[in-house]
Amino acid sequence: MRDDVRTGPGLDLLIKHVSPRPGERALDVATGSGHMALALARAGACVTVTDLTPPMLEEARLHLESEGMAAVYELADAMSLPFPDASFNIVTCRIAAHHFEDAQLFFSEVARVLVPGGRLGFQDHALPPQRTSAVMVDAFQRLRDPGHNQAFSVEGWSTLAQRAGLEVGFTALVDKRRDFAQWVSAQGCSADVVEELSELMAECPDAMREWSAAEYDDGNFVSFRNRHVVMLARKPS
Repeated sequence: MRDDVRTGPGLDLLIKHVSPRPGERALDVATGSGHMALALARAGACVTVTDLTPPMLEEARLHLESEGMAAVYELADAMSLPFPDASFNIVTCRIAAHHFEDAQLFFSEVARVLVPGGRLGFQDHALPPQRTSAVMVDAFQRLRDPGHNQAFSVEGWSTLAQRAGLEVGFTALVDKRRDFAQWVSAQGCSADVVEELSELMAECPDAMREWSAAEYDDGNFVSFRNRHVVMLARKPS
């Protein structure tokens, strides 16, 4: 399945499996532009929106308000959520946790603020299961975006959730086909970084090549497949 940050299978799967109901308390962590928060609000949830930076929180607020949706907005560190225990029926985090310094601590905070039986809807970069290729895929992402800290395989993300005391009930992979030129331009990569990224992909092991499904046009690297995990986990009742 191909995915888009604003719509697409990733967001659809999260909403489907988290199944927000009117009046439920939902927390969207590291909201970015607020696409996940908007979907929760449209489903009738009472949404609290958090991000670490004021500009992103303001962008999310403007996005939701432009769609006629209300929410509560709070600056918050995903690894130290400023909410009491058992505050939310739902927590979501979409395409952000790879930036966190301590993803395990984030999952522990999720488990703490969820009510018993509460649900976590999660999406983020997924690495291939083969160790060497996983290291190289992660390095490829970090070279383009120095803010990228660590991604994991589907099993790795699931293990972090389970270590926090959550029960993983669903995982799926969704694909994001990336135009390479647009991808590096959006991050403002230098010519040297663009060349290094191209070389890394050209010299990668077979498992990374299969995972990334790189495409070339007349010898030029033009696109690749970025894979995401979508996961639903629950706090035991």
